[in-house]
Amino acid sequence: MGTKILAIESSCDETSAAVVTDEDPRILSNIVYSQIEVHKKYGGVVPEQAARCHIDNIDKVITEALDTAKLDLHRDIDIIAVTAGPGLIGGLLVGVITAKTMALLTKKPFMAINHLEAHILTPRLCYKDLQFPYVALLASGGHFIFAEIKGTGDYRVLGETLDDAAGEAFDKVARMLGFPYPGGPSIEMAATKGDKNRFQYTIPLLKQINKCNGSFSGLKTATKIHIEKIGSENLREQDKCDIAASFQETVTKFIVRQFLRAISMASSPIKTIVLCGGVAANKNIRNSIQNLADIRNLLFYAPPLDLCSDNAAMIGWSAIERNFAGFPYSPLDFPAKPRWRIDTLNQK
Repeated sequence: MGTKILAIESSCDETSAAVVTDEDPRILSNIVYSQIEVHKKYGGVVPEQAARCHIDNIDKVITEALDTAKLDLHRDIDIIAVTAGPGLIGGLLVGVITAKTMALLTKKPFMAINHLEAHILTPRLCYKDLQFPYVALLASGGHFIFAEIKGTGDYRVLGETLDDAAGEAFDKVARMLGFPYPGGPSIEMAATKGDKNRFQYTIPLLKQINKCNGSFSGLKTATKIHIEKIGSENLREQDKCDIAASFQETVTKFIVRQFLRAISMASSPIKTIVLCGGVAANKNIRNSIQNLADIRNLLFYAPPLDLCSDNAAMIGWSAIERNFAGFPYSPLDFPAKPRWRIDTLNQK
């Protein structure tokens, strides 16, 4: 019998619970309650609203995850894992307090999981042939990090955003164009009908040498200038699609260039690259990195689209990896951490 982990995710605007095991099939259930409709009218996530939604939904997703997996919490679950950070403190507290209470009442081991590590390890949940080391880009609504992944818990940050995250930039550009939230899918859809060469954008950080950081605030400013030149009252649907296509193309070129820099910065020869996080669902970015991998004779992995966004299955898999690697269980006084870097996770 393999190890079965009940995992909880509540770091932002998805309330999720899953049951994950180290045997096939690895995901026995993965229930996600999205808050998109709640936050859509605000054009972004409202932390207080998100926390209330987590409170309303967390019992439901846990019950549904166990029922879907056809498992009993007391009899069948070995470990209870939860996202302890980074993320919005209100949402994190809902998940962490729930998981600690369950662990205490059932006398099960408790594991506090880093949300970023979970994203970075998700492709290993999906692809058994993905081996360490690899260079990964985690690009999401709140993060943009290049890291060298040497092994479970052994991560070296190569570069990170200097201002906004990529997903945040997609959301804010979409809002400028009057597109619905979430912005990433809206921009991607509009870009399919646009001319990517019509509007000029400067690729960020051209003068940085031997670095692979991110920067997206300038692209937002450039978008605002393009809109102002046309006049918001004169902005046609085709104009919006052309801006979306031009913006997306610039972001894609920037990410591909920074990937090349990240590969060159790794401490050992890299044969494998990984894209993860919500932005990994963007097909234009995904296909361009695949082309890079083909040209450079690299292996490329990205999670299936349904595992790119936040979900509890990735939290459960991170717990599986850490348990297998010999990391200790977490104490029940482990705090929720709004900020928690992945290069601090190697202490056993």
